[in-house]
Amino acid sequence: MAEDYESMTVAQLKELLKEQGLPVSGKKTDLIERLQEAAGGAEEVVEDEAPVEEAADDDAWDDDDWDDEGEEVYMVKQKPVLDDEMKAALALRAAQKKKTPSFRRTEWFRYKRLSRSGWRAPHGMDSKQRRNYKYRGSLVRIGHGKVAAARFLHPSGFREVMVHNVAELEAIDPETEAARVGSSVGGRKREHIYSRADELGIRVLNRRRDV
Repeated sequence: MAEDYESMTVAQLKELLKEQGLPVSGKKTDLIERLQEAAGGAEEVVEDEAPVEEAADDDAWDDDDWDDEGEEVYMVKQKPVLDDEMKAALALRAAQKKKTPSFRRTEWFRYKRLSRSGWRAPHGMDSKQRRNYKYRGSLVRIGHGKVAAARFLHPSGFREVMVHNVAELEAIDPETEAARVGSSVGGRKREHIYSRADELGIRVLNRRRDV
């Protein structure tokens, strides 16, 4: 059976785990070990004719193990250390954001490629948006700026720090800064970053659940 598991893909192994009601997190070796343990436990129950209570105990152990893994995922969901002034600034920024209009690029409704792009300042002598016609949408102006004290902060209150390797985590202050893993970082290195961030108590803002 072990050889059959080795020849399977991770997606196939996860499907087998889902059918048996087992956790699907971890590396491929972890998935294989989990399936082997489940298969070994089932054989012992058949051979020894163990009572149903023992199987229930095994299921309870698996559930506890899954809960522990869930706690590890959410372990770094800590809040930043903020004073009353910063909390008030974040609350004010959130209130200001609700009143801020959506800034759309000129002719965004006419061309799909423009609807997917960000804001661009309108140009042209006859541009209706540049001339501030109401039906053409709002212009980005200095008056739409938010409170300066909370500028560039994550909604949680952390200051984001881009991280591409484990060494860069050492310079992060867990109380006021949070890590954001770069999009070019691979899965294996990303997993090492997550593990080290858990040890240092650093929150990862874009943490993936499948790693």
